[in-house]
Amino acid sequence: MITVNDLNFEKFIPEEEIKSCVARVAAEINQDYAGKIPVLIGILNGAFVFAADLVRELTIEHEIHFAKFSSYAGTETTGEVKELIGLNMDLKDRDVIIVEDIIDTGTTMYNLLPRIQQMGVKSLEICTMLLKPGKLQVPLNIKYCAREIPNAFILGYGLDYNNLGRNYRDIYVLKD
Repeated sequence: MITVNDLNFEKFIPEEEIKSCVARVAAEINQDYAGKIPVLIGILNGAFVFAADLVRELTIEHEIHFAKFSSYAGTETTGEVKELIGLNMDLKDRDVIIVEDIIDTGTTMYNLLPRIQQMGVKSLEICTMLLKPGKLQVPLNIKYCAREIPNAFILGYGLDYNNLGRNYRDIYVLKD
């Protein structure tokens, strides 16, 4: 068990399982994008660890860029998406994969997709480390999902609680 700020967390997904999930998703992307050069867009801050591990597993040529959007305050989503660092690269006629740490309500992704599609992309897919299908509130086509999880608050492996806890190699779940 670990304590971050005022909350207790217990180990939920060990590092070795995370590595296996990342390798599986990378293999799917390698197969689907053979002969292409996709642009990966990592969503900061949370996805930086997953994105780094993912690109190290890719054998295809690719580009990686980052953007920052937020819809969280503490342990809850606000339902309002704020663009903190925008997309400033030319994506016209490019294959794009958005790399996200976690999708729960789907609000951030649902608001982000039309912005990217308006840039004239050739194709657009979603890759997430974690998905909370029981909490999803909007329709999303998520092609690459490393792991589904229940509706619980988690941290570690890039995910945080009030900006702390991103550094843990394992993923932890909030203890009741």
